[in-house]
Amino acid sequence: QFLGSTEVEQPKGTEVVRDAVRKLKFARHIKKSEGQKTPKVELQISIYGVKILDPKTKEVQHNCQLHRISFCADDKTDKRIFTFICKDSESHKHLCYVFDSEKCAEEITLTIGQAFDLAYRKFLESGGKDVETRKQIAGLQKRIQELETENTELKNKVQDLENQLRITQVHTSPAGSVTPKSPSTDIFDMVPFSPISPQSSTPTRNGTQPPPVPSRPTEIKRDLFGAEPFDPFSCGAGDFPPDIQSKLDEMQEGFKMGLTLEGTVFCLDPLDSRC
Repeated sequence: QFLGSTEVEQPKGTEVVRDAVRKLKFARHIKKSEGQKTPKVELQISIYGVKILDPKTKEVQHNCQLHRISFCADDKTDKRIFTFICKDSESHKHLCYVFDSEKCAEEITLTIGQAFDLAYRKFLESGGKDVETRKQIAGLQKRIQELETENTELKNKVQDLENQLRITQVHTSPAGSVTPKSPSTDIFDMVPFSPISPQSSTPTRNGTQPPPVPSRPTEIKRDLFGAEPFDPFSCGAGDFPPDIQSKLDEMQEGFKMGLTLEGTVFCLDPLDSRC
């Protein structure tokens, strides 16, 4: 008979179990006085845990995993009562399960103890591989969940950037409009000189070339002091002083008559009275 289960403050201890048994016995007396019967159950004990089933339908009412059972004992003052404490997987509370068996209370307690021994031996034979494998699987599952969360965040960031790029493209100038480029300037913010004429040489609509651009008159170049440089090919006879011009005329007539200069040093110093 299954008296029921009740929450206890400690995962083990004889006094803890005794208080739970008193509480559930009192509750059973009240139910009997009301005409309710104590339900009967069937126990399945293995190295994986203790299952509480309905004896007729075989439906599992409670499944207490062995590694969650922290205490098991039978009542020495009442040979019919045995109990065990198990931690609930959902509420994480410690529950004390109390049973009443007329003949096999002590044997059931010993059987649960043997299940613990067999489970511990199996653990030693496997070298703890089962536990380590479960830990590794749990760690990998946690890592996969973290990576999936990180991947979702990155996808959201990429989507936000794409939306911002589309908004920026909408606000830009319409397609086909070309903004005229200003001429590049030098470090003094001046347009550099280009010898190429800005006039385009493209033909007109009727296929003929446009009339040539008239060339500008060449400006007279001047030296550093503002004076016109000397050019012997462009100057006339009147450009020389009278004394120098007369000497040059005499030399020219002498060369025409076959005059030669030998053994003398030609110098213009005597010709220039200013030297």
